[in-house]
Amino acid sequence: MNSIFSEDFAGWPPEQTVFPVAALNLRVLDGEHPYRESRRDEIAANWKAEVEANPALFDGRMVFQHQLAFGEEGLQGQGYIIPFSTFMYWRRQQDRMGGTHLFAYPVIESADGALVAIRMGAHTANPGQVYFAAGSLEPEDIVSGVCDVEFNMRREVLEETGLDLADSTPGERYYASHFRRTVTIFRMFRFDLTADEIVARIAAHMLVAEDKEIAGAVAIRSADHAAFPYNVAMFPVIDWYFGNPIET
Repeated sequence: MNSIFSEDFAGWPPEQTVFPVAALNLRVLDGEHPYRESRRDEIAANWKAEVEANPALFDGRMVFQHQLAFGEEGLQGQGYIIPFSTFMYWRRQQDRMGGTHLFAYPVIESADGALVAIRMGAHTANPGQVYFAAGSLEPEDIVSGVCDVEFNMRREVLEETGLDLADSTPGERYYASHFRRTVTIFRMFRFDLTADEIVARIAAHMLVAEDKEIAGAVAIRSADHAAFPYNVAMFPVIDWYFGNPIET
């Protein structure tokens, strides 16, 4: 089966299901993303409102996909570097056409069979939400014009939790899910520590970390969607891990 570039994800597995991904090839192109070029005024107006509501927001740079294909050979993407303000405008749109947000989840697994996630701080773009330590692909994650997803995951986990993924045993492959034009790539990373030990290490890191993005860590021991204020991208991952089918 050839890869399928599709604006509406036709030919992809259903939304909010987990599927294996053979490989990743996410190229970053020079120039401006067409979405940003066509909506500069709307983006600027929205960003002004966003900052007025949350002055702590920072208009950094991130990779935003223009085309994304899925097939037997994996995921292939072509994206551009955009300001964070462009993404904030895009994610507020009902149809979210014109681009796709792809990010990577390093799924931290404990020795006693739990998953460990973080709770975002009140000043961030996702205040109070619980999800795996992660962040958008950024310019520093690009090597020779291609996104290094492994580096992104290791960097984000180290910055936010103090844990080094090099000290874990990685899963053999990538998996993915998608919902409302957001694609989550994830991989398992098993630590030889209990969930409580991992949470304690993260708490100790928070005392000395320069980056104060997170408000704490949590141990996830079931697929109960109501256990924490999860980001929606978490649901298919915890359902898949704990073996509970997603209700339709």
